[in-house]
Amino acid sequence: MLKLKSKEKLFKMLFCLCAFVSAAAVALICIFMFANGFPAMAENGFFKFLFGEEWRPTAGQFGILPMITGSICVTAGAIIFGVPLGLMCAIFLAGFCPKKLYKVLKPAIDLLAGIPSVVYGYFGLMAIVPIMQDIFGGNGKGILTASILLGFMILPTIISVSEASLRAVPNAYYEGSLALGATHEQSMFKTVFPAAGSGIFAGVILGIGRAIGETMAVAMVAGNSAIFPDSLTSNVRTLTTNIILEMGYATGLHRQMLIATGVVLFIFILIINLCFSMLKRKGGKAQ
Repeated sequence: MLKLKSKEKLFKMLFCLCAFVSAAAVALICIFMFANGFPAMAENGFFKFLFGEEWRPTAGQFGILPMITGSICVTAGAIIFGVPLGLMCAIFLAGFCPKKLYKVLKPAIDLLAGIPSVVYGYFGLMAIVPIMQDIFGGNGKGILTASILLGFMILPTIISVSEASLRAVPNAYYEGSLALGATHEQSMFKTVFPAAGSGIFAGVILGIGRAIGETMAVAMVAGNSAIFPDSLTSNVRTLTTNIILEMGYATGLHRQMLIATGVVLFIFILIINLCFSMLKRKGGKAQ
């Protein structure tokens, strides 16, 4: 008994240490970003930085509103394309897919999650961009191209988390629905799916988080022009691509403003997560 208690205490201390290290790492990253970003924003002017329409480092102009707009447009497009498709695929795998087909589809979806971003970007550059050129003309790069590519990239996350949530619903829910006269389809969509709402919601948030933070693939297909988009085919630059494109040669105030861009991106993601959490709480209260 003493040995067992000693082992429990040891592992408890180990887990606490791991949790502390993880929290400390996040805290250090936040401190570094805010300590370097806020002074630069204050020097340039907060409103001028956030709502400025020109990004010209050589001229001392650091306005990121076009990049904020580009990030919102590309992320919204990825949500519209990827979330419904991912949820339908998860429902199919959890409730309708034959076992033999499941053995093929499931590993394929898991494999998609492990493909590097640059490979996705190359696929978009060689496959999606030419199609957009044929349909809309121009160089084929822009909001729509980046949204479709990001929609594909967030599918594995949404599908895997949503399917696991659907399978975690007690079988009594499904059987009870059938006992009341509902069909298999009605039981899946009207009973099992709402019961798994919390986990599905988490999967959607994780997918959106990846869409917002994606850099390399977007940089290859978005066009990277720091201008306001006026159509779905307009070239666009996101906050993440703005950082990666210029961080390699930036110095002085320019470098600090890129770090400040990372601070804005961090706050942007935090606000989105808080909004989704509030919606989730309201939905739970309504139920």
